[in-house]
Amino acid sequence: MVQQSQLLVSDAVACCAPLASAPLGDDDARDLALLFGALADPVRLRLLSLVAASGEACSCNLEGPLGKSQPTISHHTRILASAGLITGEKRGKWTYWKVVPERMAAAARLLGT
Repeated sequence: MVQQSQLLVSDAVACCAPLASAPLGDDDARDLALLFGALADPVRLRLLSLVAASGEACSCNLEGPLGKSQPTISHHTRILASAGLITGEKRGKWTYWKVVPERMAAAARLLGT
């Protein structure tokens, strides 16, 4: 799905209104729904901004700023990772998260920012 999204992103570079430039195909629509669904939660938006601002964040350091339990953090990071917005690296018992710059750029372009 990411490859098809990348095709849409390359089209988006040429147009200032990417979503209005051409009708979406089924695969692109599903991919965008996954992306927007992942972003449609205040906790996930805050979590994503924390990871993006720090460059890398350990799951253990996200509980305090978000005021959420570790299982809740895991739930939200799993959704963001499934949408391709973050990637995790297991180190011991903790996972360290980073944003996926290409996916963030694609989201920004699709939103026209």
